[in-house]
Amino acid sequence: MAFQGDKPIFLQLAEQLQAGILSGAYPEGSQVPSITEYAATYKINPATALKGINLLVSDGLLYKKRGIGMFVAEGAQAAIRKQRSEEFYRNYIETVVREAKNLGLTADQLKELIQRGYDYGN
Repeated sequence: MAFQGDKPIFLQLAEQLQAGILSGAYPEGSQVPSITEYAATYKINPATALKGINLLVSDGLLYKKRGIGMFVAEGAQAAIRKQRSEEFYRNYIETVVREAKNLGLTADQLKELIQRGYDYGN
């Protein structure tokens, strides 16, 4: 993982871990790397790694087993999927619908365009 852009590193770390949970790389109930492992692997301050991990703990996606480590919570994958679906809606769908209305497209025409994107898109 290469950290880049203006987004804080702890947020990028949290998002990468969420992506790993969503993809199944970290299944529910499995242990994730320790703060020390993240800090050493990515050459970041352990406090930065802890801050990223704690975001996921506060969201209920990870839980701590004292003296053992951090684990992926049951239902974490579904929760991430729901959260990202809502973000997708706010960041993309609302904009697309607004533009479609500005162009005078009906809902059916918009659905056809979306279907075309699914059928022939990348």
